[in-house]
Amino acid sequence: MLNVTARQDLMRTIVETLGVVVEEARLDFFEDALRVRVVDPSHVAMIKMDVDSAAFDTWEIDETKLGLEMKKLKDMLTLATAGDMVELAYDDSSGQATVNLGRIDLNLRPLDPSTLNPPNVPSLELPCGVTMNGSDLAQALRAARQVGDLVNMSLDEKSFSVNVQGSTDSVNVTFSSEELVSIDCKAAAHSQYSLTYLIPLAKIFSGVENVNLRFGENFPLKLTFDFADGAGHVEYFLAPRVEGDI
Repeated sequence: MLNVTARQDLMRTIVETLGVVVEEARLDFFEDALRVRVVDPSHVAMIKMDVDSAAFDTWEIDETKLGLEMKKLKDMLTLATAGDMVELAYDDSSGQATVNLGRIDLNLRPLDPSTLNPPNVPSLELPCGVTMNGSDLAQALRAARQVGDLVNMSLDEKSFSVNVQGSTDSVNVTFSSEELVSIDCKAAAHSQYSLTYLIPLAKIFSGVENVNLRFGENFPLKLTFDFADGAGHVEYFLAPRVEGDI
């Protein structure tokens, strides 16, 4: 049995964040939290998401693993307006899931959860980190996307830069230490990442107060942020593009 209710903006953030990486996800409902781990088919990007039960208006569950298609949920949520409540229910006996939005009931046949095994989340020691405003980072990535598909991130103890060099044009956005929340970098680092994976996520964290990035010289990127007044937490991992990658 599962019956949870939340504001449409919370449900939208959960669904759209997971949809950045996968079309299908297994949502693991525990006594005190929702936990989701997903990796994209090419194993380039991964998301670890935890949402405390306190973020939901209703939380009546037996521990449940529920496989759902993100696009169907996202399409449903486009019908919601500010202040709407969304209810997600699952009946063990019928095997049916229902999403309720006002007068609308969307009945879904869940996916087999055994086919959606969550990935192991890597334990990474990333040497450099920067914390900054989410809208500032989103703007820098959108500017970079106007020139190319691969973004170079550079960090030292005094500044953080986002740069793209195209065939004829280039974009460079630099933030001084005074413009950032914090910098943690003892040795300068540089790495390159695909904007194809970062731009969709930027649409989500553009409204977030603080985003933390950690990386190193040709290391994976770990990007973390909170939502729902800190009740939701996202860790996003992205493999670097290195010389020789196609």
